[in-house]
Amino acid sequence: MKSTRITALAAIGVAATLSLTACGNGDSGQDSSSKGSSPSASPSASSSSDEGSQSEGGSGSGGAQAGNAKSGSAENTEAEAAANGATQTGSKVTFCKTEDLAIDAVDAAPDETTGRINITMINRGSTTCSATGFAGVDIKDADNTSNPIERGPAQPRVTTLKPGDAAVFNLAYDIDSSGDSLSSPTNILVTPPNETHTVTLKWPAAAGAIKGAYTDVEVYPTHTTK
Repeated sequence: MKSTRITALAAIGVAATLSLTACGNGDSGQDSSSKGSSPSASPSASSSSDEGSQSEGGSGSGGAQAGNAKSGSAENTEAEAAANGATQTGSKVTFCKTEDLAIDAVDAAPDETTGRINITMINRGSTTCSATGFAGVDIKDADNTSNPIERGPAQPRVTTLKPGDAAVFNLAYDIDSSGDSLSSPTNILVTPPNETHTVTLKWPAAAGAIKGAYTDVEVYPTHTTK
């Protein structure tokens, strides 16, 4: 009987041991499963962290670019305004007005074959203005007809005039020394750049006769005299 009880107890002990072992293996399996999912979670977390870092870095970079863009935008605006013959006063673009300009024409021929008339515009206004570009020019003939003058092959230069400053542009043509010129100019009609009001000037008496037609005369853009 004693032996039978010992055997039975031993059997129960073995069964208990096996049961505990089985439970231990089950826990181990769960741990293994948990660790197995950890690597996939880790890249995800890492990716999220990386994205956050890139987003933050991108935002900083974008902010710097936005700052540069704003600065560049201001510079570009000023450059465009200057190219269009405008000076910037706050947000207002100001061009030289005809009524604020003292305009005169003189013969400036460098020799006996090249005709040149310089037309000077002095800013008599109280504020700085721009006279950049081509003036509109017509030549009036003795028969009272007016002929528009074509632009010469030149690019306008920024021409900003403070009060008292002068800008000049010229008319260029070939001089007819034969005495048979068919042109009889009496006046020059000038409309300053970006203006609609015209002034009438006398054709300089000393200027040489125009060779060919008025269509052979060219007007060049304004520039400062400094």
